[in-house]
Amino acid sequence: MDRPRSVGIAWYEPGDYPRIREAMTDSGLPESYAAWQMSATQVEREVSRSGVAVVRVRIEPEAFLAWCRARDVAPDGKARAAFVREAHEADGG
Repeated sequence: MDRPRSVGIAWYEPGDYPRIREAMTDSGLPESYAAWQMSATQVEREVSRSGVAVVRVRIEPEAFLAWCRARDVAPDGKARAAFVREAHEADGG
């Protein structure tokens, strides 16, 4: 199977982070934005090193929650991944 040329990665703005954590049914997100950002940038670097471009897909809390409601899905990790994939593909990824 061919590796994708680029992948989307969920990205949060510092001001959105508390609301995103609060809204998630299975947060799995670190308590602090700094801890999340450190982990996310590490993943970003590792993926980039493998030759795949990484595209940051911003998850804005209210837009994400509206997306979940429209699809009748819980705002969890699976929904975040689908949201990122859909946004990335819509961007031509």
